[in-house]
Amino acid sequence: MKAPAFWHRPDSTAAFLLTPLELIYDSVSRLKRRTGKTETAPVPVICVGNLVAGGAGKTPVALALAAMLADRNLAFLTRGYGGRESGPVRVDPTAHTAPDVGDEALLLARAAPTWVARDRPRGAQAALRAGADLIIMDDGFQNPSLAKDISLIVVDGATGFGNGRVMPAGPLRETVAKGLSRADAVILMGDDTAQAAAAIGQRLPIFRAQLRPVSDRLTGRRVLAFAGIGRPQKFFDTLLEMGCKIVARHEFADHQPYKPEQIMQLCEEAAALDATPVTTEKDLVRLPPEARPMVEALPVALTWDDPDAIADFLKDRLV
Repeated sequence: MKAPAFWHRPDSTAAFLLTPLELIYDSVSRLKRRTGKTETAPVPVICVGNLVAGGAGKTPVALALAAMLADRNLAFLTRGYGGRESGPVRVDPTAHTAPDVGDEALLLARAAPTWVARDRPRGAQAALRAGADLIIMDDGFQNPSLAKDISLIVVDGATGFGNGRVMPAGPLRETVAKGLSRADAVILMGDDTAQAAAAIGQRLPIFRAQLRPVSDRLTGRRVLAFAGIGRPQKFFDTLLEMGCKIVARHEFADHQPYKPEQIMQLCEEAAALDATPVTTEKDLVRLPPEARPMVEALPVALTWDDPDAIADFLKDRLV
């Protein structure tokens, strides 16, 4: 689904009318977190989560942490959102597809052993049997089933916490106060135009980071840009910042499963505009295999504003 515009308007009539449903959602979520059984893994578990629905940059953060902890025999653990596999199953990028395990799992599996499991404790057990001495969990902050040793909240600096309301009245999975009370630190992605740091205050350490293109091969080119991620505008802005000329853009729902005819239409439109069809790496793995050679992906990577600070933070908390 696409996030409704009123999720980012503080005085929205729609949000006000949804207040009863907001209260029900929040109450049920709190009850689940309070009464859910929690299991503890014998190795450290780092959870990379967020407080809002949609993309904030969790997967790039998880990948950046893995690169920083490359001396550990780590494994990723994810629910496999959008995939049919319930797991536990180890992701094989040469055999599994996005409909099998979800797009995020395929990206993670390029960097380290990755396990998909809707039952997080069972997934952790499978990773341990395979030799993992550290687990990085992509999402799952609101799921109490597996204890976390370090919980990191990822916040998009451009959207922050939206209108500050809980779903469906706003984008929050839980209130900011409740979420931050269980977290150990915040990863603030991009320029803080939404004043998220002010909302967080002094409650938690904040580590700032940016997503940067790792290649300039698209610089100066005419592109038809399309994306089905949490916030496609972030992708479009990146293309503009690197000097691309966007002659057409198309937004799809987050985790959009693409059909061959959709991609063919996009490629035909790009050809008519003398442009290159470009998407994100996350979208590329959801394209039909036969369509991928016709589309270019923009690879990005996370860079820390102060890499020593986050490295010291992790070192102090990991054994």
